[in-house]
Amino acid sequence: MLLRSRARTALSLGLSLYKPEAHFLFTKANHQSHINLLAISSDCKSLNQIKQAHAFAIQNGFLPTSVSLSASLILRYAAFQEPNAALFLFEQTIPHCRTAFLWNTLIRALSVARIHDGFTTYNRMVRTGVRPDDHTFPFALKACADNMELQKGMEIHGSLFKLGFDADVFVGNTLLLLYGSCGCLCDVKKTFDEMPERDIVSWNTTIGMFSVNGCYVEALDLYYEMISRSGFKPNPVSIVSVLPVCGCLADEIMARLIHCYVMKVGLDVQVTISNALVDVYGKCGNVTASRQVFDAMVERNEVSWNTVISSLAYTRNNMEALDMFRLMIVAGLTPNSIATSSILPVLVELEFFNLGKEIHGFSLRMGVDSDVFIANSLIDMYAKSSRPAEASYLFHNIAEKNIVSWNAMVANFAQNRLELKALQLVREMPIHNEFPNSVTLTNVLPACARGHFLRPGKEIHARIIRKGLNFDLFLTNALTDMYAKCGCLNLAQNVFNISFRDEVSYNILIVGYSQTSDCSESLRLFSEMRLLGMKHDVVSFMGAISACANLAAIKQGKEIHGVTIRKHLHTHLFVANSILDFYTRSGRIDLANKIFDRLPVKDSASWNTLILGYGMLGEVDTATNLFEGMREDGVGYDPVSYIAILTACSHGGLVEKGKKYFDEMQAHSVKPTEMHYACMVDLLGRAGLMEDAVKLIKNLPVEPDANIWGALLGACRIYGNVELGAWAAEHLFMLKPQHCGYYILLSNMYAEAGKWDEASKVRELMKSREAKKNPGCSWVQTRDEVQDFVVNDRMKAFTPGPA
Repeated sequence: MLLRSRARTALSLGLSLYKPEAHFLFTKANHQSHINLLAISSDCKSLNQIKQAHAFAIQNGFLPTSVSLSASLILRYAAFQEPNAALFLFEQTIPHCRTAFLWNTLIRALSVARIHDGFTTYNRMVRTGVRPDDHTFPFALKACADNMELQKGMEIHGSLFKLGFDADVFVGNTLLLLYGSCGCLCDVKKTFDEMPERDIVSWNTTIGMFSVNGCYVEALDLYYEMISRSGFKPNPVSIVSVLPVCGCLADEIMARLIHCYVMKVGLDVQVTISNALVDVYGKCGNVTASRQVFDAMVERNEVSWNTVISSLAYTRNNMEALDMFRLMIVAGLTPNSIATSSILPVLVELEFFNLGKEIHGFSLRMGVDSDVFIANSLIDMYAKSSRPAEASYLFHNIAEKNIVSWNAMVANFAQNRLELKALQLVREMPIHNEFPNSVTLTNVLPACARGHFLRPGKEIHARIIRKGLNFDLFLTNALTDMYAKCGCLNLAQNVFNISFRDEVSYNILIVGYSQTSDCSESLRLFSEMRLLGMKHDVVSFMGAISACANLAAIKQGKEIHGVTIRKHLHTHLFVANSILDFYTRSGRIDLANKIFDRLPVKDSASWNTLILGYGMLGEVDTATNLFEGMREDGVGYDPVSYIAILTACSHGGLVEKGKKYFDEMQAHSVKPTEMHYACMVDLLGRAGLMEDAVKLIKNLPVEPDANIWGALLGACRIYGNVELGAWAAEHLFMLKPQHCGYYILLSNMYAEAGKWDEASKVRELMKSREAKKNPGCSWVQTRDEVQDFVVNDRMKAFTPGPA
């Protein structure tokens, strides 16, 4: 009662003192304060300033009744990531708002704060009967685009169509953004074509959406249409949208036309446009133009330096990229994560791994080593410098790994021959909520190929089919290679038959078939490549020449040799070594020697091939002279060099010299493999030193393989040592139960010794294990074809020439 009495007294006193001119002055001052506060709230630079403006508005009675002031504060709170304060203010003010204005503000604020409320605000607005206006739909559609909510976007599209807002250009532009962000390019084109009114934003948005989704030709066609028919002139956004398209298409002519327009209208002073020009010339391979644009820039920012470094790296001008990185530091700019992650691959290409370590140290000092882009580049750098442990340490210390981190680590293990670890890491990915993509699978398939892991390879193949990735050319090539290296050329051929193909696809099978008995298929594919207009490269020639060597197809081999000369590839070391091997194995050691002498550069493979060739022909002195000449030429011996010289010594019966080379090999820290021990057993066995051969086998530091036991069995066959031969054969039957040659060899030894029962038992054992002898195959060359046939076969389509 007392409070009410005082209130009435105060009110009556106020009315008695009321004067109209005083009220006018108060209202005017209050209105001016409201305007000033609205301007201040819109220009707040910190959260504290926003809160002070908010408190002042409440203190002066402007809130919660002032809808405009509330809207301004809501947007500022959202900008500083304070959505709760924005929502609280909205709930206080909404009873005083009868239009969609404040609802639109909240929808926009949530988008600014990057908060998705599941369209609760929009749905509540519709349910409360507030009619959406021409601002509601752009804000709501923008939220759909940001959150990839295509279904809700289509629902809102239907609503705005019914309310007649489909003709609004701003609404239409936001629809273009929605459908483009969701990858619905047909709907983008349809919406664009049906727009009754378009502005420059409509054209820019459509061009941008086609560009982002990889439809570069369509994007460029739209740009042509805009400048020729629409009446609109390209603005900076148009230029920045279309230049990356020219870069992706490597269309330098169009890039130059746009550059001319930019110069004509004076847009070249804008740093964003100059950056785009530097980038497009780099992607078109014109480093000179890229540098000229960069050097002429009035103003440069970090993006300018990053772009020119990336352009130089892209065109493999690695030293220039490194120099530019140094100039960036000299200019007083600290390289950011993009510059650092761009320069690290350059250092890998240059094999400047010590400089890479310096970059790593720099990133540690700057505290950016945890940046995921830098960390991923460092993992790649350490992997390619054969330091998998350092790469693993970096990987495990990344706080937030992305799919690129996992892919880099899988590649690290695969490249450094840690195949099992690569597979294990791929299996661990789902545990960490990351799932293998096409790059992951492309990285892990070579690990399966090298390790001959056929079952995991098939599992990956099944995953590729389930995920619909079987149209990815890189993946299908990796699959074909995996099956070929696992010895399943039938499966490799199946993948090849149902996939897109390029030169790499053909090369995989050409090389694969060249290492089997079906070498004629290798030559068929080689010819097919030419008929399809594909260009043969070094790998194609290596595979085809190897196939000719296996087939003893002298004519075809010489023809391919001639093609390599015409294409100036005959001096390429890999091709030259293949030609050397071809002539050596074809018995034309004279031609092989001529090619060897003309080689400008010889590596260990060149010497090894010739040493082995002379050794197989029994010219041991020449082989040993070459072996010594290899040392004098400064070419280091590798494990194959010693296999070649030991084979030569074995064929020439030079036991002591062979022992000397074997001891020398170990003295030079070349670790003997099973093949080296097999050569030594063969050397001792051929010389009749059977006891020494047996002693060597029993004292081996490794488990004897089929080559070692096979060498012993072959020596026993020469000297008729049936007992020792049976001992070697027992081990061979366990190691290779399907190999018919060992059964036949032992059976023949028993037969020659008059032990017919034992010979019969070996034959029965061979039948029980289904070890069938492959029929002998011969090749006959007729005209331009090599035809193979076995017993009782007839050559097809052969017409004898005139007698």
